[in-house]
Amino acid sequence: MRAHRLLFVAIVPAFVACTAKSTESPVVVADAGAVTFNEAAWKPNREADIPADSMGASIRRGLYLLRFTPESLPAYAPGSLRCTSCHQDDGIKPSAAPLTGSHARFPKYMPRSGTVIALADRVNYCFTRSLAGSAIPVGSREMTDILAYFAFISKDVPIGTKIAGADGLIAMKDTLAGDVARGEALFTSKTCIACHGADGAGNGPIPALWGPRSYSVGASMTRLERAASFISHNMPQTNPGSLTPQEAFDLAAYINSKPRPDSPGKEADWPLGGAPTDVPYDTKGHKAANPPPLIRRDARGAIVPNPPVISRHR
Repeated sequence: MRAHRLLFVAIVPAFVACTAKSTESPVVVADAGAVTFNEAAWKPNREADIPADSMGASIRRGLYLLRFTPESLPAYAPGSLRCTSCHQDDGIKPSAAPLTGSHARFPKYMPRSGTVIALADRVNYCFTRSLAGSAIPVGSREMTDILAYFAFISKDVPIGTKIAGADGLIAMKDTLAGDVARGEALFTSKTCIACHGADGAGNGPIPALWGPRSYSVGASMTRLERAASFISHNMPQTNPGSLTPQEAFDLAAYINSKPRPDSPGKEADWPLGGAPTDVPYDTKGHKAANPPPLIRRDARGAIVPNPPVISRHR
């Protein structure tokens, strides 16, 4: 017993010393029931951190599916966009709808769906809307690998934590009226055509901004404020942040005035009402202003069924 007591006395100071050093860690356990997240000390995992094992193989494939989406999954992403077209720098760039921490934020309530959705459903909203393609089977190897990568870049983020910049694009400070004519002039003068072409069709890995191979009308990017945010913070790639807010809104207005794929089932969005004013199609209680021309396409697999709504019981 005496030996056990001496061992305990020796261990306690060592344990205290170890926990004292852990204050620089992203996750700090203050006591058995409290966990705080030090976001300033947290850094997402990168490709170089992927382990060389079976889990690492799944993570790496998930990353490559994000980078080479149309090449790897042409049946589900038939257009020119890839996941990293919007979620830049492998989903880690703070100003470009980062995916970091996404694994810790789902399931969550989504107003557009009017119900709680899982992370796999959110991925399929991107495939059917932003990529204007079809939903990936939830239990497929492809979906599992994509979710494995999300978990990898969310490591150490506590469940329910929303880190800065995550879960969407940075909100613009002011909502401005975009002018299509000014936007068209800017599209030429601000070198947009150098990458996206005068016809907006893109070039290789550079995505189409309109037309049959671009994002659908149901994508968040068709909202004027969302598109202006992405443009303002990330474009042009050679000099991001160089545009004024008004120029960003004008460019967004011009790009989103062009024809693009339809989004089947879009009329069921925001089933409880409350759609943002810049949604470019009609929903419950919302009448769209200046909806863009739509291109018909095969709608098979383009709708992600909402999970059932559970009635509230008092």
